[in-house]
Amino acid sequence: MNLSDYFAMVLGSYLPAATATLVGNADHPGLGGIVKFYETSCGGILVAAEVSGLPPVQENAGTGFFAMHIHEGGDCTPPFAGAGQHYNPFGRPHPRHAGDLLPLFADRGYAWSAFFDDRLTVKELTGKSVIIHAQRDDFTTQPSGDAGEKIGCGVIQAVAR
Repeated sequence: MNLSDYFAMVLGSYLPAATATLVGNADHPGLGGIVKFYETSCGGILVAAEVSGLPPVQENAGTGFFAMHIHEGGDCTPPFAGAGQHYNPFGRPHPRHAGDLLPLFADRGYAWSAFFDDRLTVKELTGKSVIIHAQRDDFTTQPSGDAGEKIGCGVIQAVAR
């Protein structure tokens, strides 16, 4: 079985090992969604994100892209200061730290994304948070890609088996 068939099988047939239920900040109370984390036999994880209530393009520098990162803290009390900084256990520059995820691309406030990441494990992510930022990640600016305000947050929790 090739990897794309395997990944499709995992996403379609398996329960995630962990999830993060997203909530919006005070300025974006309609933002919500879920990020699912699946263990794989490939030495990495699959991440599937579904987010709604993202701001219109006019409020997002005209791109429709929103940065999505793992942050080291597990407190999603608005304004999400308890989420802390980007998860970066090896001290790498942005965008090479483990907490750097692929961006979301929204259409009419909705985004769905799935990707493979071999830098992370579900075990190390549990208790950390997923942050959705107000703007795109420029993949250059240190330490966090100039992604703007934290507009959404969800604590990563293991799924009971």
